[in-house]
Amino acid sequence: MWPSSFWSPFPLPPFTFQWPPVAGHAQSSLNSLGIAKAPAATRVVVAMSGGVDSSATAALLTEQGYEVIGITLQLYDHGAAVAKPGACCAGQDIHDARRVADRLGIAHYVLDYEARFRSEVIDAFADAYQQGETPIPCVRCNQRVKFRDLLATAIELGADALATGHYVRRQEDAGGAALYRGHDLHRDQSYFLFTTTAAQLAYLRFPLGELSKDATRAIALRHGLKVAGKPDSQDICFVPTGNYAELLARLRPEAMQPGEIVDVNARVLGRHSGVGRFTVGQRRGIGIAAAEPLYVIRLEPEAGRVVVGPQAALARQHLRLREVNWLGTAAADGDTDRIEVKMRSTMAAVPATLRHAADATATVTLDAPFAAVAPGQACVFYQGDRLLGGGWICRDDAPTPAA
Repeated sequence: MWPSSFWSPFPLPPFTFQWPPVAGHAQSSLNSLGIAKAPAATRVVVAMSGGVDSSATAALLTEQGYEVIGITLQLYDHGAAVAKPGACCAGQDIHDARRVADRLGIAHYVLDYEARFRSEVIDAFADAYQQGETPIPCVRCNQRVKFRDLLATAIELGADALATGHYVRRQEDAGGAALYRGHDLHRDQSYFLFTTTAAQLAYLRFPLGELSKDATRAIALRHGLKVAGKPDSQDICFVPTGNYAELLARLRPEAMQPGEIVDVNARVLGRHSGVGRFTVGQRRGIGIAAAEPLYVIRLEPEAGRVVVGPQAALARQHLRLREVNWLGTAAADGDTDRIEVKMRSTMAAVPATLRHAADATATVTLDAPFAAVAPGQACVFYQGDRLLGGGWICRDDAPTPAA
């Protein structure tokens, strides 16, 4: 039975589905995706956003002889984003993905995931700001839409794998599949995939993980794809104007109520026009004149307060995490691991000690204090180039929320 949200100009060919591959095949019988089938007998669903990365992924796999099916997700009202350069998963991008599929001669389907994207990503984004956090919607989209719902659809279609255009490497280690940073560290996207589970990783493939962006564009050019020079997606895809405050005012007006700006000693310095307009570490736009620069130290949404102070007050060494995903060796409650962590996608990893807990929470102690650790952001775990998972950073002044 095909999902009711399929749009298709023609029916899918019949398939015979077998996952995982039959045990006992010699390693030499594995194809380039690590599956014990000939490429022509291997069905691969490619998540096609309409950008150059996913288009090149589809082209590369088609070139290698796989049976490729392109699926594009319509995630939000695309009318407002048709002319928005650098948007994704709406408007022009859907048409671009369809044209790429036509050029490659592969089946292509558009799935209407707008309702689930609204509930799982956009509403969660608004809730986070209302709770005094700074969300990362791209991670939630990977976690709750692409690697959960789309992956389930790929399995339903009898695909042997779901391939994406992420710059991250998947390798088979002694304990099974593992994730590593992309070969081109300037393009590495492992930070945004920290919620990927071992079960999902068994099914996912990332053909661009060993490539640079230039090499990816070269693949698209070789296949005559007009998206070869298309710019990367920028900002938040469902905020085409770039002004997320407008979205919050509409979805969570409580987050945009006026309140007090106070210093770290609770002395009132001024007023603000909504906690949702601020994030920890922010310097500009506070609107308070002071002898030294002021930064947002923390947010207290329950009281409607924004706490500001000197840069030194931003330093944190101990982090509490929720919804922890761990891809390393099985750990028990109270176990510790020496790891490196990233609290922002663009920072260099720093050394830390991770203490596991049994309830999908954890504590991280950094070897040295780090400034501007924003609640709601991700603390992602590494050992060298290997991604070991991560968790969401909690507010110091709030109880650890349930997952």
